[in-house]
Amino acid sequence: MKFPKPHTLKHIADLIDCKYVGDANFQVLGINEIHVVESGDVVFVDHPKYYDKALQSAATIVLINKEVDCPKGKALLISDDPFRDFNKITQHFKPFQAANVAIASSAKIGVNTIIQPNCFIGNNVTIGDNCIIHSNVSIYDDTVIGNNVTIHAGTILGASAFYYKKRPEGFDPLISGGRVVIKDNVDIGALCTIDKGVTGDTTIGEGSKLDNQIQVGHDTIIGKKCLIASQTGIAGCCIIEDEVTIWGQVGTNSGITIGEKAIILGQTGVTKSVAGGKSYFGTPVEEARVKLKELAYIKKIPEIVQQLKNK
Repeated sequence: MKFPKPHTLKHIADLIDCKYVGDANFQVLGINEIHVVESGDVVFVDHPKYYDKALQSAATIVLINKEVDCPKGKALLISDDPFRDFNKITQHFKPFQAANVAIASSAKIGVNTIIQPNCFIGNNVTIGDNCIIHSNVSIYDDTVIGNNVTIHAGTILGASAFYYKKRPEGFDPLISGGRVVIKDNVDIGALCTIDKGVTGDTTIGEGSKLDNQIQVGHDTIIGKKCLIASQTGIAGCCIIEDEVTIWGQVGTNSGITIGEKAIILGQTGVTKSVAGGKSYFGTPVEEARVKLKELAYIKKIPEIVQQLKNK
């Protein structure tokens, strides 16, 4: 998430009321999660296990809960609660904007696009040409939709990430300030839910087709010409490469990659990253031909046991 304009390290430190290490005029361009950070970004870290990863990342400002040596060319924001203060920055630059109309005045809707009754289209949404948005679709703020996109009834684009920190008093959400981006020629079925990124984009690539009742988690990137069947749940921060086929009732772990042209058979649990160009099945996921052989062998166990008893 980039800021509308650059800010100084001191300004951000004053905003969250914390100490800083580095030049007061050090430039801060935005905030991002560790897997998408760029130069000029703030990244937060609050566990010693991840200190080195954050300090050595592409981020040039590290919001951290311990005073450590500052890497050359970077700056630190020293906070007693980086999670809380990361949320403060998000709330400051991306505050929630309440709506009082069904289609926000700041929304941009292309030519020949049809919006059916009872839809909600939030602030700064962009919808391209020749789209059909069926009834009762909710499109949250800042969503970007390309040309020739069809979205069926009841689908929701841009709900918050399912990302919480456990506190003694309960669960504290990491506030989502990212977007959903739908590329050209995408079809999205009824009752799908596509969560926005925490700081970046959740993206559905050009020409991909989603069936009904599919969940796509925050910051996930789905490539071009993917085919995803009903009741699939894709967790946050996944990469689904081009021309992947995912059949019904598949679930994934977060942060995995499914390689180009892979086929995931129904009811598979994708527990790890898998290479492209192969078919997969089962939980934990294995190549389909291997897993199906295993199942065939398992069916023979009673016969083998009986043979052993008869010896």
